[in-house]
Formats: sequence, C-alpha cells, structure tokens
Amino acid sequence: MTTTKSKTVYTPGFTDGAEYRIPTFKLLKQDGTLYKGGKAPDIDKEKALRIYHAMVTTRVLDERMLAAQRQGRLSFYMQCTGEEAAIIGSTAALDDADMIMAQYREQGSLAYRGFTIDEFMNQLFGNEKDYGKGRQMPVHYGSSKLNYMTISSPLATQIPQATGYAYGQKMAGSKQCTIVYFGEGAASEGDFHAGLNMAAVHRVPAIFFCRNNGYAISTPANEQFAADGIAPRGFGYKMDTIRVDGNDLLAVYQATEAARKLAVEENRPVLIEAMTYRLAAHSSSDDPSGYRSKDEEAVWREKDPILRVQNWLTRKKWWSESQEKELQERLRREVLETMKRAQKLPPPPLETLVTDVYDEVPPLLNRQFEKLKAHIRKYPDEYPKSAAHVQRGA
Repeated sequence: MTTTKSKTVYTPGFTDGAEYRIPTFKLLKQDGTLYKGGKAPDIDKEKALRIYHAMVTTRVLDERMLAAQRQGRLSFYMQCTGEEAAIIGSTAALDDADMIMAQYREQGSLAYRGFTIDEFMNQLFGNEKDYGKGRQMPVHYGSSKLNYMTISSPLATQIPQATGYAYGQKMAGSKQCTIVYFGEGAASEGDFHAGLNMAAVHRVPAIFFCRNNGYAISTPANEQFAADGIAPRGFGYKMDTIRVDGNDLLAVYQATEAARKLAVEENRPVLIEAMTYRLAAHSSSDDPSGYRSKDEEAVWREKDPILRVQNWLTRKKWWSESQEKELQERLRREVLETMKRAQKLPPPPLETLVTDVYDEVPPLLNRQFEKLKAHIRKYPDEYPKSAAHVQRGA
C-alpha cells in the first residue's frame, strides 16, 4: 500500500530521479552585495553584529585551540573553520528556546547563544567546572541552560533522538522546534533514514540540517553516494526540502527561518542541505593533504563565509577595519588568558566517577570506589592529581 494514488501504466518504465534537480538558494555574493532579485532577511544591526561576533569568536577559538593541541596542552580538537555561516546563520534564525542537537562541529551555535570562553575551556580541559565532569572528550559540549544537548561520539545517533525530542515538543504544545546538525557522511548511517521517516510519519517540528562539506573524513562526496547530494532523499519521506549555499549567511538564515515556521506552525519537518566546505582538517588527528589538493582548498578560501559577512557589514556601514582589528586582538587575548586559567583548575572531585547514575550510590560501586582509592594511594606517582585528592581525605 502507498499513501497516494499512482498512475497506472501498461509498459515497464524506470526512473532514477535525475529529472528532479534541486536548485541552490543564494542571496549574498562574496563582495557583500546581493544577487539580482534577492531580498535580504530582516536582520537588524544588533543581531547582525551578534552573529558576526559569534563567527569570529568561533574562528579565533578554533585557531588557538588547534595550536594548543599541537603543543600538547590538549588531547584532541575539531574545528568549524569554513562552516561558520551554515552553523551560526541557522542558529540565529531559531528561537533561543529551540533545542539544538549537534554532531561535533557546531561550537558556533553555543558561541551565538552566549556560551562563554570560560565554559568552552572548562569542557576542553575537563576541569572541576566542566559541566560534563571530565567524562567527555574535548569539544563534546553541552548546556542545558542554552538548550544545547550534550554531544555524543557515535555518529548520527542524534538524528532519531531529535525526532523523539521534537515529538515531545509537539505533544507539549510548546511551539518550539528541534534542529539537528550532521554531515553528509553521517547521512549514510541508518539513523538518518530512521529519524527522517519517523519525523515525516508523525509530523514533528524538526529541522534536519545537513552540512555537506564535501568529505566524510577523507572520503569525497562522489565516493559516498551516486545521487545529487543529500537533499533528494527528503523526497523519499515526503519531507519539505531545500538546498542552500552554506557559505551564504543570509541565505542560510532565511532558509532556516522559513523552515522553522513550517515546523512550528504546521508540524512539518524540514530537510536543509547546506553546501559548504571544511577548510580545516577533519580533526586534530587528520591530515587533509593526503586526500585533497592545496589548489582545491584555495578555491574555497576565496569563499570564506566570515569575509563575506564582513564585506556585507562594511557596505551597510555597520562595521569598520578598526573594529575588526580590535575584536580580533581582544578575542585572541581572552582565549589565551582563559586557557591559562582553565589549565590550572583541578579535575572534578574523584567521587563524581560514581555519582549521577543512581539516586544513591549502590554498595557495589562504593566498594569499587574504595578499591580505586587504595590503588591510587599505592601508586601516587602514576595519578598525581587524583593522589592529591585522595590524600585530602576523599
């Protein structure tokens, strides 16, 4: 059975869907002017500068923390470089009470919503002020107050979770939606199809935002799928779908704004495919020179989304070269000073290893914890930070 009536034919005919070519929505050129016929979304100066500040903050944070990882001060890092417009532009089009479920490259969403440099650093170093109590890898952020679900390492698990959360929003009548971010590589996981199918069938207020940055780690898009990107998959679930230039802040903002309206007012889930490019390595463990050329990267550096927004702001006389210099210097100084503070803070209390799962720590875990403390006392040189904690009577 199908949900619609189909035309009957009497000779076999096949289709591969090639006749459905999805256009790419664009508004802003690289020089900061609009394309002919394009109309900018309603973004006032205050909001535009909030967006730009978040974009620059994310870029500076990424540059400094990758350097810190190379110096051995941090175990791991992942950059958002080149994808700031896609992430921050979409977040800015939401209500701050909407839920965000991220993959691992969406720190810009937190920067836009007000996550401080201190909060970033506390998570990266897993110190006593880390909301995750040191249990997560670096860049696995989470913030309940900012409606940003804590990141999970397994790829694409957040997609069906977003459908479930959005279903709860629908049942509660909250008039909020959930946006879930993922890369085109994650769209090859079964969770992608399960999540979209459930969302479409149950008509939940969810926005599925695919960052198509061209590579699933080292695998290029043309080796991942034969079809025209990710957007056509929305047709298989009868889902509203749009493809947008992911380096075009205004187009991303307007597309997400329209998607949110469909999701919240009509309970129609939406698939957005943002065409962008990962200018940095996949992670601090990756070397992109092994699978893509410098010439290719140079082409995309000319499409830098931050420079595009800066040109737009300058043309509107909302930004100047002196302001840019001041912002860059201030952020670099703040990141370095905050990093030094975060590194000096002690790790979370040792007993937090066995808390937060049960209302009361069960006897078995208590016995295991006592054995751990005894082990640390026996080999204090191997666990210097924990030994100091144990010696204080923990």
